[in-house]
Amino acid sequence: MSESLTTVAYLGATILFILSLGALSHPETARRGNVYGMIGMAVAVLATVFGPHVTASGLSWIVIAMVAGGSLGLYAARTVQMTQMPELVALMHSLVGLAATLVGYANYIDPSVLAQLSGAEKAIHEVEIYVGVLIGAITLSGSLIAFGKLSGRIGGKPLLLPGRHWLNLIGLLIVIVVGQRFLGAEAVADGMLPLVVMTVIALLFGVHMVMAIGGADMPVVVSMLNSYSGWAAAATGFMLNNDLLIVTGALVGSSGAILSYIMCRAMNRNFLSVIAGGFGAGASKPAAGGGAAQPEGEVVAASAVETSEMLREAKNVIIVPGYGMAVAQAQHTVNEITQHLRSKGVNVRFGIHPVAGRMPGHMNVLLAEAKVPYDIVQEMDELNDDFGDTDVAMVIGANDIVNPAAQDDPSSPIAGMPVLQVWKAKNSIVMKRSMASGYAGVDNPLFYKENNRMLFGDAKKMLDEVLGALKSFRHG
Repeated sequence: MSESLTTVAYLGATILFILSLGALSHPETARRGNVYGMIGMAVAVLATVFGPHVTASGLSWIVIAMVAGGSLGLYAARTVQMTQMPELVALMHSLVGLAATLVGYANYIDPSVLAQLSGAEKAIHEVEIYVGVLIGAITLSGSLIAFGKLSGRIGGKPLLLPGRHWLNLIGLLIVIVVGQRFLGAEAVADGMLPLVVMTVIALLFGVHMVMAIGGADMPVVVSMLNSYSGWAAAATGFMLNNDLLIVTGALVGSSGAILSYIMCRAMNRNFLSVIAGGFGAGASKPAAGGGAAQPEGEVVAASAVETSEMLREAKNVIIVPGYGMAVAQAQHTVNEITQHLRSKGVNVRFGIHPVAGRMPGHMNVLLAEAKVPYDIVQEMDELNDDFGDTDVAMVIGANDIVNPAAQDDPSSPIAGMPVLQVWKAKNSIVMKRSMASGYAGVDNPLFYKENNRMLFGDAKKMLDEVLGALKSFRHG
């Protein structure tokens, strides 16, 4: 394949990637977006493999790598559960970081590359390598820690080291100093030690950065690492002089950065405060001025039969799904209950908080998988004002995103975070396994309100009982 034909193929792939991102912005067109992305990637890979820069001797190794990677990807797609998607996404980000790091080292030690460069061109290329390895190493280690936290292998509570900001500053200064030595090296052997030192510091920074983030900030971490992986891919494109990698990496990096900004706004946080430490960092300690207010009232438990009666008598119902629904794989039962209530004339809608679950769009994906109609799945801002006219607000496995302390308690660690105002409904039902605090480690006053009932137990089991009670009344 000639150079010009490869360029045309890359242009076509870029257009497909842009169309993919556009289609992925809405659940109804998301499948089409996936198809665009897959076709674009297939075109890009084939254009690269059969392009002028791949020799016949290297083709066999590329085919072996593609078969191995494709097999692993197919296995993961078939075996990974929807509840495991957040940690799978984090793991995929780590592979992008690993690739950027390895490509940077390979590019640096390749004598054929440096032999063609001199003067300013050589210096620019070395900067590309240095920055690419830096971003790649941070993405690699940070994504692995995020994978550990999301999968439960590492505790979700933030690890806040004494003087952590000074540690980060010292690390940054060392990276700058060794970077000057790296750029001033006349031989590969002289520059290898500064490159290794920087890589170790970048890996440690990635670990330190994500370990200091916890609780409700984890969805932001996923989108943030998505952005990092994009910039790592763009840096790899500069190293390899590959226009497609530069463009697609920039697309992923910028879209991930925009998503991180949107997520931070949804939590009334700024990006720097997320990096400084996650929600729940001080939840177990009294805050200044007396600490967070303790919930007042009595917890009232309800049975599945009582829950079904409340739903049956309601005219307007809003369901708020959370990670607990994902863990219990209860989305299909939720859809059955929804269809049953709608057949009886009940107005049922779903309220989705931007940070519900463990990654952006987690709840939307689960509900789409269960074939819940798209038009009744609404964002927080669309229906938050409607809770006052709602008969029953049903919360399934969510905690922090329905916590009234975010609005009522200035001393709460989640103060100022926009939440779904389910407590304004005539009745609210919260489904949880126990009274344990949510992922942010903050107690929830909603549980103690007079108009709230707690339905304890596994979400799938209890919803099956609710559905059975609704159907038995119909046939009774």
